[in-house]
Amino acid sequence: MVMKDVLIIGGGVAGLVAARECAHLGLSVGVLEAASAVGGAVAGHEVAGLTLDSGAESFAVRGNTVAAFLANLGLTERILEPNPAGAWLHLPANRPGGVPVSVPLPKAGVLGIPGSPLAEDVRRAIGWSGAVRAYADRLMPVLKIGREHSLGELVEKRMGKKVLDRLVNPVAGGVYATAAADLEVDVVAPGLNRALTVAGSLSGAVTAMRIAAPAGSAVRGLRGGMHTLVDALVDDLRLYDVEISPGTTVTGFRPVDTETVADDGTVTSSRTWLVDLAPAPDADLAAASPAEAEPRTLEARHIVLAVPAASALALLAPIGDDFAGLAALDWPVPAAVELATLVIDAPALDAHPRGTGVLVAAGTPGVTAKALTHVTAKWAWVDALTPPGQHVVRLSYGRAGQPVPTLDLSDAELTDLAVHDAAAILGVDLAVHQVRGFARTLWSDGLSPATIGAPERIRQVREAIEQTPGLDATGGWLSGTGLASVIPDALAAGIRARRAVLDL
Repeated sequence: MVMKDVLIIGGGVAGLVAARECAHLGLSVGVLEAASAVGGAVAGHEVAGLTLDSGAESFAVRGNTVAAFLANLGLTERILEPNPAGAWLHLPANRPGGVPVSVPLPKAGVLGIPGSPLAEDVRRAIGWSGAVRAYADRLMPVLKIGREHSLGELVEKRMGKKVLDRLVNPVAGGVYATAAADLEVDVVAPGLNRALTVAGSLSGAVTAMRIAAPAGSAVRGLRGGMHTLVDALVDDLRLYDVEISPGTTVTGFRPVDTETVADDGTVTSSRTWLVDLAPAPDADLAAASPAEAEPRTLEARHIVLAVPAASALALLAPIGDDFAGLAALDWPVPAAVELATLVIDAPALDAHPRGTGVLVAAGTPGVTAKALTHVTAKWAWVDALTPPGQHVVRLSYGRAGQPVPTLDLSDAELTDLAVHDAAAILGVDLAVHQVRGFARTLWSDGLSPATIGAPERIRQVREAIEQTPGLDATGGWLSGTGLASVIPDALAAGIRARRAVLDL
């Protein structure tokens, strides 16, 4: 059995980044991924001859961490900004008996919280009564100096239910797949509590934060799609002889501590890890070789766990009582979402009638989707690949705390639903016969680290891991949502792993 210096369990972006950090110092590295391909949520697929993102399609520019990493991979020239037209909202009628309305998402806000409650674009979304109630925030004293925890409770208390339901919740659901009531303010809007205390109003705090924010788009993408980041990482890892093993399921791992006694009586302690693998999932066990049919065990000096929360907690639990207790913490139910991508001949969409996409408020009649991205309107590189009149739209299904409504639908049924929803959201007539390509992608186990109580749970996980020599962990459930959080955390895990191995 050949020992690796570092074994990475999980081949998403976090695992690949950590592997690269170790491999570039000459360590022997292996990456084990249960799925048939690496990349995790940064994946691609082919629809009607177009290679498109099936997961993440952009990255946040905050901190410049992703851009710096992309530069290190030689991808700087492929970075591009989206169409600045911005997103819209699809909302229930403002009055009983009315029809749903579509309006641009107000621009002067943070997570949908308006900085100017009486602005015209805010009034279009929440009406005069909602705007006046939101403006009352400026007249309401800050009665308590201290931190608010629930974003939803803060918004409703300061600005009222219309701001919460028609502005903030659609944004929260689109970004975090979680209702605003369950989001930790200090995680999703760092500095908002302090700004609220200083400004004396929530709208004032939002305005102050926007003034302090850097100019330009908050997100960027890659020409060719974000999935090309995974391609670049894999190419780079192969240059350093990293062994990447997709379709490899880890069933458990355990430490082995040994002591070596020198001639002079000096005792040296060392630790390695044994990693158990399931038989190859696609193997015909009747015809398989003994190596394919039997469980295998690998050995490594250091383990980096880079899998989603449920898998990580299950693998950690047998190691010791501290880890078993982590699984018993009050973890929220992981969010799941299904994406439906349509390539459709629809010249009526050439005018980009709803900007780059639409967030749908819960309870809006006639629509099942929670969001729609008009991909060809948002990204010039996709628009350049499609003939005139052809468009790519991607719809998202599944709200926090509710079952994904599309799971039991056939491909034909989901295509029908997606076309119906796209027509209602975009305000144009669309029919199934216009569809040139369709694909569906299910993303599950999306445990948001932004929920209330998550910082304390994550602290306990990290503390237990830090106290376990030879073990590290990374991934979005620990670091935060998006590549701007995942990449620096994975780099740090890789640095810790290589230092631990080189100190042996």
